[in-house]
Amino acid sequence: MRSTEPTLSGAHSRTRRGRATDATLQIGAIWAIPEVLRSLGADPADVCAEAGIDVDLFEDPGNLISYRAASRLFRVCVEQTGCQHFGLLHGQMGGLNFLGLVGLLARYSPDVESALRSLVRYMHLHIRGAVTTFEVSGRTATFAYEIYQADAEATDQIGDAAVATMYNIMRELCGPKWNPLEVRLAHRKPNDVTPFRKFFQAPLCFDAEENALVFFAGNLRRPLPAAEPELRRLLATQIAALEEQYTDQFPEQVRSILRTALLTDHGSADQIASLFSMHSRTLHRRLAASSTSFRELVDESRFAIARQMLADTDTEVSHVAYVLDYADSSAFTRAFRRWSGMTPTQWRVRQNQKRSARSRPRA
Repeated sequence: MRSTEPTLSGAHSRTRRGRATDATLQIGAIWAIPEVLRSLGADPADVCAEAGIDVDLFEDPGNLISYRAASRLFRVCVEQTGCQHFGLLHGQMGGLNFLGLVGLLARYSPDVESALRSLVRYMHLHIRGAVTTFEVSGRTATFAYEIYQADAEATDQIGDAAVATMYNIMRELCGPKWNPLEVRLAHRKPNDVTPFRKFFQAPLCFDAEENALVFFAGNLRRPLPAAEPELRRLLATQIAALEEQYTDQFPEQVRSILRTALLTDHGSADQIASLFSMHSRTLHRRLAASSTSFRELVDESRFAIARQMLADTDTEVSHVAYVLDYADSSAFTRAFRRWSGMTPTQWRVRQNQKRSARSRPRA
């Protein structure tokens, strides 16, 4: 597995006992949904109503929607249109324009690396419930999108949308001839991969542990033609003022980085504490003050990763256990049974049955 130090980014609201509740995102992050629906012959108002969402939210990109509600909308969009690559179509229409001030800050950065670091640093101001990460390892770099919102639906569609948007962002920054070395998608291979091959024009890796683009690190040094230091300074000032409005609670900051940390072997208390420049004793004390513990948060994150991999990919249970750093499949199965009341295999079968039921035509 790859090695990286996750960037601190992203948080969501909480209850008094420190449990995660719905994260939110700005409607601008999913503004293209009505347009994609119309292109597929569906009525956005009807589809939104089916998902329990007011279509008028899309009139202002600054409106907020819960991450869970947005994920439900993606699921309903697939069900109502029958388009299994709906997320990909949505992401194809995105780019830095999806990201408001954060996108502008990236566009006016001096080089590609500065732009990506700005996106990672400030993405939580635009989207909460997921985190972007960026790392360099030797001659390659990885730009990834990880969902940490508990019980998010249609994570395969959201992942496709995110990676397609990231692809467009990289082409905005590096030029129209840029191509990744590999496109990683954290879900099983679809029956029809043609739309993916046509859009990405790069090797595709399904059943991956992450949604990500891998590319030559040399691209990071590319200067950006729109770099304007004074405008960037003004944007940074505006974003800093906006950031002060958020009072992120410590357990949520830990939750937001644990998924990536666990997937990259940086999930110990000492390693997480070091990301916050504190001793592990301080980490434990601060979490205890919020009526939770590091072990509880690790279990939450492991359960979330396990659910996503079991539901969206065909990865063997033994490999899921390995990814989550269990000694063997039996230890993982015992933990999963404690979390869900059933074995990983039983849980996967149930999810497949639910998916098949949703995909059947309505009478």
